[in-house]
Amino acid sequence: MHIIVAPDSYKDSLSARKAVSAIANGIRKAIPSAQWDECPMGDGGEGTLDALIMATEAERRCETVSDSLGRPRLAEWGWHFVSRTAYIELAEACGLQHLTPMERTAMHSCTYGVGELILTALDAGAERIILMLGGSATNDAGAGMLRALGVRFLDDKGRPLPPGGAALSHLDRIDLDDFDSRLSKVIVETAVDVDNSLVGDRGASVVFGPQKGASEEDIVILDAALAHFADKVTETLGEDFRELPGSGAAGGIGFAARTFLGAELRPGIELVMTQVGFRQRLERADLVITGEGRLDGQSMAGKTPIGIARCAREMGVPVVVLAGSLGEGWQSAYNEGVTAVLALVDGPMKLDEALIRCSELLSDRSESVLRLFH
Repeated sequence: MHIIVAPDSYKDSLSARKAVSAIANGIRKAIPSAQWDECPMGDGGEGTLDALIMATEAERRCETVSDSLGRPRLAEWGWHFVSRTAYIELAEACGLQHLTPMERTAMHSCTYGVGELILTALDAGAERIILMLGGSATNDAGAGMLRALGVRFLDDKGRPLPPGGAALSHLDRIDLDDFDSRLSKVIVETAVDVDNSLVGDRGASVVFGPQKGASEEDIVILDAALAHFADKVTETLGEDFRELPGSGAAGGIGFAARTFLGAELRPGIELVMTQVGFRQRLERADLVITGEGRLDGQSMAGKTPIGIARCAREMGVPVVVLAGSLGEGWQSAYNEGVTAVLALVDGPMKLDEALIRCSELLSDRSESVLRLFH
């Protein structure tokens, strides 16, 4: 029996790589003779970099950049020398996980560190950049990233705007004179884990602002500021991508990536599956085990287990999802190619206990799955 072990991370508990090890332990207990393909996955959010580095055997590199509040932070990125490809995960520079709840500020957080990582990749000779969006602490529509790349955002007196999304309401002019010319020769692909637009009821500020520290009043200010930013960008470049699905990813950095970098916005799981050769791996698979921290109706928008199930269904391979918890609408997964769904918990327990025992529970559930399928 040949199994593909392809989980995403389990938030606040296990990375995708550690989840693979836990599932493999369960397989080993159930069927010692089984063969499995270790393939940690991600959909563009936190942990996707690890998955791509492991799958492509890229070199893991580090660079000191600015976090979302402008403080120095050592961020990892991946470099695949043969293909001249750089793997950059936004969350490494300005991820929400690096801030305490009291530090979160959607009004003033900034993506400058992402731009610094892109500059590092350009200096290394990158011809292709895979930019993974998700898990951001920011809501500046990528303006900070663009500042690092040489774009100047000026008010009506010609003064540079301060960092953050709120400041964009004062934008009067965009100066592209010092925009890094090397970017015109680089292919940029962007992995997004949501399909939200930049502004409006399904926009970056309204949907994701609250988790980044935005009050109801802040959300109104930020949504208007990002709409004004989009107006000025359209005046400058002649293109308007504010309604493009995924443009609201990571506080609107999807909009900046598409407009200024010419990036293709792709569902993160599809891009990652292409990078790791997932379809080719499926050709000899009898079963796929995947999972993540929570499975619910929102997962159908393209989270890792659903993207994997859709792909496996085309090739007739059964898929089992091991979920940390199940939320409203999880049953829709059965319409997307999922064969079975199991929650990890084995009895009443507090969240803290479940997080601590995640590896053990994951191993136990995978053992049960294999005993059933064997």
